[in-house]
Amino acid sequence: MAEISAKLVQELRQKTGAGMMDCKKALKENDGDLAKAEEWLRKKGIAKAGAKADRVAAEGLVGSYIHTGGRVGVLVEVNCETDFVARREEFQTLVRNIAMQIAACPNVEYVKVSDIPADIVQKEKDIEMGRDDISNKPDNVKEKIVQGRIDKRLKEMTLMDQPYIRDQSITVEELVKQAIAQLGENIQVRRFVRFVLGEGIEKQESNFADEVAAQMGNK
Repeated sequence: MAEISAKLVQELRQKTGAGMMDCKKALKENDGDLAKAEEWLRKKGIAKAGAKADRVAAEGLVGSYIHTGGRVGVLVEVNCETDFVARREEFQTLVRNIAMQIAACPNVEYVKVSDIPADIVQKEKDIEMGRDDISNKPDNVKEKIVQGRIDKRLKEMTLMDQPYIRDQSITVEELVKQAIAQLGENIQVRRFVRFVLGEGIEKQESNFADEVAAQMGNK
């Protein structure tokens, strides 16, 4: 694989408006070929999406999804820049698909990694640092292993890093970027809540055999 220089990444970023990490990934996927990397970004819907990321998105929708049987429900707020886009079928479909994604991902708690509180990150690091399989390794090696595991763990907790349930070749973040490219506005998933029927209620456990025996004894 060709070495990807910072200069090449910057050049692709200027040409497409895509984010730095997206440009680097595109170049890696295409062995440093600038033209192919640009085409790859456009096919993914990422090109030009990065240029819109700083624009204010205060309109949008609060979408909902109730899974069959009514045992899982989701509310999610997805923002765009104008009410016009919020009313478009493509945007409404995106919101519903994101709500369905959240319903299908019980371990997802945050929108993106930067939303995860520092104390949660530290807790995960403490857990990984204490694992037996790295206890005898040098500190510098241990740090690299732990960082890799933490990065993976944090992504498992975030919506934007999940493989999209309808197309496993892209993440939810890439799905949103495709919508940005299609609709021409900044789109942000702001927040969500997932309801599970009976979650948090302390349920009384009973032994059916003991109940029957007690009833027989009473008689």
